[in-house]
Amino acid sequence: MLPGNDTRLSEFLLLELSEEPELQSLIFGFFLSMYLITVLGNLLIILAVSSYPHLHTPMYFFLCNLSLVDICFTSSTVPKMLVNIQTQSRVITYEGCITQMYFSTLVGLLDDLLLSVVAYDRFVAICHPLHYTVIMNPWLCGLLVLVPWIMSALICLFHSLLALRLSFCTEDLEIPQYFCEINQVIELACSDTFLNDIVIYVAAGLLGGGPLAGILYSYSKIFSSIRRISSAQGKYKAFSTCVSHPSVVSLFYFTVLRVYMSSAITHSSCSSAVA
Repeated sequence: MLPGNDTRLSEFLLLELSEEPELQSLIFGFFLSMYLITVLGNLLIILAVSSYPHLHTPMYFFLCNLSLVDICFTSSTVPKMLVNIQTQSRVITYEGCITQMYFSTLVGLLDDLLLSVVAYDRFVAICHPLHYTVIMNPWLCGLLVLVPWIMSALICLFHSLLALRLSFCTEDLEIPQYFCEINQVIELACSDTFLNDIVIYVAAGLLGGGPLAGILYSYSKIFSSIRRISSAQGKYKAFSTCVSHPSVVSLFYFTVLRVYMSSAITHSSCSSAVA
């Protein structure tokens, strides 16, 4: 990729969460603590599921994959931010930015797709309990995890290849985010980004709206089935097996909407980054 002045772009500048020097150590400690809690908590989930044979069920298999994706998601962005805070540098190399953009988008898409897979698992467990073990067999469970990985990897590779063809006209390019987010990188380009924008909108519609529609449909059927259960104990047992998943889905989608809505409406980079 060659910018307009025939010199190769070598680095980007990332957003600072605060320009106050006295707040840097506080921000570093806060995000380091959150990162360690996230990684250790998800590792404990994976270890617990792996250690106890009675947890070797489809639901916990998908939960382990979600935990792995969560570890990858935070590890693709937060460590670089912590290093930049500690070294008081906002620089990320061009190659590092493209790599970070690829992996952060990959695990973001995976999180979205796996949440819909968990919704389908709960739909089968509650709406078709007698056929659950037959439907959710090991082959199907593996396929439901493998397909999202392959889809996400190919789509993110396509995004990255399209980003490599972009030109940037200045050498000091500040990304208004604490990591290389694909939309922000594309907006800095001075070459034609029409194809990049179309691919992003199509992918967001299909891989954002599609899984969300599947989740909403699954839970409409789940709640309808729960209402038909005669005993209060049966309703409570069925509801307790899936109540945590809608909470995670709500947190995921509301946070994503909060980030992009605040960015579009207020144009506040700091509020978007904090969200």
